[in-house]
Amino acid sequence: MSEEKKIGVGFGVMILRNWKVLLGQRHEDPEKADSELHWEWTWTMPGGKMHFHESFEDTCYRETLEETWIKIDKNEIRIISIANDIVPDKHFVTIGFLCEDFEWEAQVMEPDEITKRERFDLNNLPKPLFFPSEKVIKNYLDKTIYKH
Repeated sequence: MSEEKKIGVGFGVMILRNWKVLLGQRHEDPEKADSELHWEWTWTMPGGKMHFHESFEDTCYRETLEETWIKIDKNEIRIISIANDIVPDKHFVTIGFLCEDFEWEAQVMEPDEITKRERFDLNNLPKPLFFPSEKVIKNYLDKTIYKH
């Protein structure tokens, strides 16, 4: 019996201050980078999958804390992007949030997946970007929430 394909809900949290965004570089090893689709070495914002019965705000808080040890103010985040991310074996609705109220010093909390974290000027982003993170940043810069 074949496994039923399901759509997931993913989140990206754009941690931004003084036009600098926090990104993490995925591991070079595809198995550690959660990267059967070759996302290794890409730069990504904190985020992940929503859990059952979890609010948007709780997902953003949990994922950001788990990945960076940054504590965000759940009352001070806002949606800046929605994307329908489809690749051959995955399908996610990705919701991007902006967070400008946080404690700044990030740590690498999951070194088996993300090897380092750095702040980048929005006008000088590293390459390659993880495509869902790239969409969140582009929508923010374009002042639009959704483009198909």
